[in-house]
Amino acid sequence: MKPVKGAKPSGDVGDILGRLSVEELDSGERARLLAAFTRSLSGVLRGAGTRAAMSGKVLVDLVTDEIAPHLPVRDLLTLRSHHHGLSGDDLAKALIKNAARATAGIGAAAGALASVEFAAPPALLAAPVQLVAETLAVVAVELKLVAELHVVYRRSPQGSTPQRTVAYLTSWAAKRGLDRDGAAPSLSSVLSSAARQQLRQRIVRRLGRNLTSFAPFFAGAVAGAELNRRETVSLGESLLSDLRQHR
Repeated sequence: MKPVKGAKPSGDVGDILGRLSVEELDSGERARLLAAFTRSLSGVLRGAGTRAAMSGKVLVDLVTDEIAPHLPVRDLLTLRSHHHGLSGDDLAKALIKNAARATAGIGAAAGALASVEFAAPPALLAAPVQLVAETLAVVAVELKLVAELHVVYRRSPQGSTPQRTVAYLTSWAAKRGLDRDGAAPSLSSVLSSAARQQLRQRIVRRLGRNLTSFAPFFAGAVAGAELNRRETVSLGESLLSDLRQHR
């Protein structure tokens, strides 16, 4: 990412997002982590300007450079160990269910934080940053889901970390599984302009949908949780269909 005055998010973003992806996380801890992530983004978004950040380019840079490469992706043995020995379709369905719980929890936490903002009008200035934080946190959980579903079906790309990152970003943006025969030779460590545009459109669309979390009082928490849950399930089922077909 080209440095934007204020540079990168502060703190261990990969660690925060990894912990936010845990479905059993206590709601208070999830809200605390989301607030910490929001604070870590504030300098970046201030430097870029709110309008530029909300337009998508800065968000794509953050996802591709600061978030996706640092997400903790478990290997198959670890996944099976964490899910009571499940394998194949059963394991994949458990991952989708758990990711949906995690993104629903993020939506609920964002709505709860927003309800506090409505009770304290001067703090409403933080709302755009909170919206970006929720969106990026959800994208992180879903990117991890994409990677781990490929692990379950032994379809993980074999390239370098940047190459695997680009492959998973492309898969998330298109909501499609990676092609077993075509992925390896075409692996690149740089997103194509078409893939980058698709990624940008999907992130901005998701940003717009996450505005439901900012409905007054706790209505936003309920709406944000359900929207995130449905979107994550839809992504997971789309990938599951693809990956099953090419076993």
